[in-house]
Formats: sequence, C-alpha cells, structure tokens
Amino acid sequence: MRIIGVIIFISICLFNPLYGQTNYQFKVDLNAIQNDKLKVELQTPNLPKGVKTIKYHLPKIVPGTYSIYDFGRFVSKFKALTKSGKELKVKRPDSNTWLIEKAHKMDKIIYTVEDTWDTDKDNKVFEPGGTNFERGKNFVFNNHGLFGYFEEMKQLSYEITIDRPAKLQGATSLKHKAVDEDTDIYLAENYMDLVDGPIMFSEPDFTTLNIGNAKVLVSVYSPNKKVSSAFIAGEVEAILEAQRAYLGGQLPVDFYAFIIYLTDGYSNSGGYGALEHSYSSVYYLPETEPEGIAQTIRDVAAHEFFHIVTPLNIHSEEIHDFDFINPKMSQHLWLYEGVTEYSAGHVQVKYGLMPIEDYLDVIAEKIRGAEQHKQDLSFTKMSSGCLHEHKDQYLNVYQKGALIGMCMDIKLRTLSQGKYGMQELMHDLSKEYGKNKAFKDSELFAKIEELTYPEIGDFLKMHVAGTKPLPIKELLAEAGVEYAATKMKKEKTLGGLENALGFDYKTMSFLMEDATKLEDFGKTIGFKNGDLIKAWNGKPLTSQNINQVITDFMINVEEDDDFTIQIERDKEEMELKATYQLADVEVKHAFSLIEAPSKAQTALRKAWLGEYIQKEDLEEK
Repeated sequence: MRIIGVIIFISICLFNPLYGQTNYQFKVDLNAIQNDKLKVELQTPNLPKGVKTIKYHLPKIVPGTYSIYDFGRFVSKFKALTKSGKELKVKRPDSNTWLIEKAHKMDKIIYTVEDTWDTDKDNKVFEPGGTNFERGKNFVFNNHGLFGYFEEMKQLSYEITIDRPAKLQGATSLKHKAVDEDTDIYLAENYMDLVDGPIMFSEPDFTTLNIGNAKVLVSVYSPNKKVSSAFIAGEVEAILEAQRAYLGGQLPVDFYAFIIYLTDGYSNSGGYGALEHSYSSVYYLPETEPEGIAQTIRDVAAHEFFHIVTPLNIHSEEIHDFDFINPKMSQHLWLYEGVTEYSAGHVQVKYGLMPIEDYLDVIAEKIRGAEQHKQDLSFTKMSSGCLHEHKDQYLNVYQKGALIGMCMDIKLRTLSQGKYGMQELMHDLSKEYGKNKAFKDSELFAKIEELTYPEIGDFLKMHVAGTKPLPIKELLAEAGVEYAATKMKKEKTLGGLENALGFDYKTMSFLMEDATKLEDFGKTIGFKNGDLIKAWNGKPLTSQNINQVITDFMINVEEDDDFTIQIERDKEEMELKATYQLADVEVKHAFSLIEAPSKAQTALRKAWLGEYIQKEDLEEK
C-alpha cells in the first residue's frame, strides 16, 4: 500500500485519442457555482441529416438504483442556441425531456443544474446516486444528474471539460487527461459508460492498492479529517485480496475506484450506503471515528466490489441496453443483488475475516429480514415489478436474495461432492456471457441448469420463480449447522430510550417524556420526566446530529464502559453518570455448529466455508 498523488493517478487514466468531432462536448466550471447550482454547456454533436426536431433527455432512472428519480427535474434555464446566439424554440413534454425545434440550426445547449443532496424537492434521491455541489470543498458528480443525450444518440462518445479550483482533484474510473493545473477532460465511449463513471472532486486524499492484476484507488472526503484513505485502504485490502482468491486469483478489471464521502451532517434521503458501478462505487456514510466505521466499510465494500462480476460480466438485455426513460426491469435481482450480497458475507467467513459464529448470526438476521416481506410473491415477479407494484418489496433482495444464493451454494456443493458451488457457477456464467454479451431473461434458468444439475433447475423454478419456502434448515443441517426457533442472547440496546424520548421545540432539546418506558438498563441511568438532554458522552445533542452521535456511541461502546449524559433538570445543569449494560434479548431463528458432526457434514461444511475460524480461535490470535 502507498499514498499517491494525482500525477500517478492521471498516468493510469490515459487519454484515448480516438474521439472525433461527432462527440458530445460538455463544459462545467466548478468555480462558477451559484446558489448550489452549476451551469452546464454542451457543444452539440452533428445530428443525423434531415433532423428538424430532436429530444434531449436526462434519465428518469439509472442502473443500480431501482427507483424513479426524474433527474431532469433538477434542470432549469434550458436554452438551445444557434451559432449566432439566437434561441431556438424548446418544449418540455415531461420532466426529463426537452423537444428542440429547428434542431438542424442548433450549435449549443446551456442549462443550470441544482444538486440533489440538499434539495427541498420531494422524492429525495439516495445520495450515492445523486449530486453534491459544495463551493470550494466537494463536488460529487453522478454524471446522469448533469449530462444528458439526444434520442437515438446514446452511443456517441463524451468529452467532459471541468474547470475547478486548483486544490480540488478528481477521483473516478473514467479515462481523463489534465489540460492544466485546474482543468481536466474526462472521456467516455458512450452514455452508458459516462453514467457508469462517477467523479468526486475534493482536496486529494488518495491511496492506491495493488490487488493482483488490478490497481485500486481509494479516495476519501472526510470533512473533519477523522478518517483517511490510508485507514480505509488498510481495512479493505484483506477483503479485496480475499475476493481476488474467491474469483479464482484474477480480477475481471484492471482498475477500480472507491469514492467515499463521509458526512458530518444528516442524510436528506434518510439513508446511508453505496451505489455500485462496473469499475467504481460511491459511498455516503456518517463520519464516525475510524474504528466505528471499519466493519461497515468492509461489509459495504465487499458487496459493491463484487458487482465487477454481475452485472458487469453477467447481465440481461434489459441492463445491457438500458432504457433511461422507459425502463424495463429484469427478473433476476436475486442474481445481481442477492448473490452479490451473499458472496460479500461468504468471502469473509471462508477466508478467515469473520468468525463462523458471526456469520451464522448474519444468516439468522437475513431470515428475520425476509420475514418482513411478502411470502406469496415470487422473486422473479418482484424483480420485474420493483419500480411500481412491488416497490415496497425491493429491499428483500438483500435478505431473501442472499439466502437464495446461500441455498444454491450448499445444494451445488452437495450435488458435486463439494467440488462445485456458486463461485464456480458465477465464473462459468461470466465465461458464457461477459461484458458485451447479454442473456435473455427467460433463458437464464435453462442455462444455469445446463451448466449444473437438473435439481438446480427445479430449485430455481420452485423457490425463485415460485413461492415455495427456501429449505434453509435442511440444507444447513447437511453442513453440520443446527437450528433453534428462538434463543436468548446478549445484545446492545439503548435501554428503551428511543421509546421514552420526546422533543421540546421551545428549547430545541430532546427531553425525557416518559421514563416508565425505559428498560432495565435505561432505568439505571437515572432519568426523570422532564429532563432536557444537552449532550451525550461529551457530544452536544441536536436534532441534526442525534443519529450520528448515537450511532457512534453504539458502535464503539462495550459492556461495562462508563459514560456520561449532560442534562438540564428544573433549569439546573447536571451530569448523569452510567455504566453500559447489555440486555438479554430473545431472538427468532438462531444457528450454531453441531458439536459432533458426521464425516459427511464435516466434508460439506469445509467445502462450503473452507478453513473458517471460530471466535475462540480469533481471540487466541
């Protein structure tokens, strides 16, 4: 691992000289931001002969989000101009479309774009898929939020010129060249590739890793400098090396960028997380202490990085030729998101980065999560309808979708005497298809059956296209894992505080509204009704930062740790001192290793999980 500057990064992103004059040529000046808005200029490409009117689009939806965001609604002051500067007539039939008349006379388009992260518009955009404009500090370009395309002209190449403050540098997987110390040109072969290459501009904090055949860039924006790219690179390096081994020793990419924005504020959309791309991923997470964010980064990075397999190399026609205005969803979210989520956890336990007990807890949590969703809805129907009628079921891709991947893996290992599992299947599907070859949605199950066993075809028909419950308990039992319907366990809680607190708008403080709702641990703190909470363990508590402060606390606190809470009681400032206690919680679904497994169970468990570690072994290390 080593820290690098922008010069080395630029040398990786060589300029492609094959771009001609018939490309899109955009220009944006980051120095000219006004009221959180940027001006976008497009020198229009040559239009097809005979075109009198043409449509210019920004996306209604983009790959990976599975939500309709209508990015055109953030555009204003749209003008189409001739070479002499005369305005052409423009109509706007919908939020994402501009119909330009006498387009054959058009020379330039100019419009203004508002960022999505702090907009007051309804239907908030999930931050990793949106845009952020902070003068002189940070700009996050998910390029679909700024740049569009003419109808039937998505395949033309793109050239994006960015003027920027000299102290801000760009992090991206796009090819680019530096024009001078404060100007860059970014290049994409077509609109899909442009959308697939987000950019973050910030004061450079870059670290590169060499993971086998690939260079991996880690770029971090941490407003209070709590977390560095070197720290995060150190946390993900072992995961990436494990993923390389998991994928057979070679990665299907030669360059990848982790683009990480850490916020000290709150999420406008109400969520935190990441959005995957073929050669990069964008993260929007709370700026906690480094130790507090470490496991989150490992888990999320493992998931997003595995998307280099699917949908990059395994995808349907719906994704290959994505319709940004009238999208058609694939039936196979169980593969794109579910198997990816499964692999992200499986790789950690198989390569000794997570103890087996923790992994079994992850499985149990997935089952509990899946139970919150419809049981009589097939996964293929949910996938194809995830934008509209089944939108509220989408999150099940990370729950039941991952369990589908696990069950298939164990079943494949059983049928092959341990020699073939999901790792091998994904490798064979990548060879069968690849980046430039898509499969037909209706033919995938038959192809998987052809590559594996008839029993796997039956499994997919019953449990993915059908609604028969997954045989989780039975399959895990074959691998020497036993099941309990309920189990008592020690867990971190807030002692019922979340149910007992209210908010006092006169003082803009949280207050103890009903102390009778506190649980055992909460009662030991010493609250009384009417207490105004001013600070939590030394950190001032406000409506803007409460989620971050409490999340930080819960991640880092351990049993028997002492902490303090500053309150105001009867107009007098005072401090409550407490000792953190774990709570006895009854949880549904629990798994544990059978103490004396049979030879067959031991062999299958080893084939499935490899040389896994147990907590007691980890503690000894």
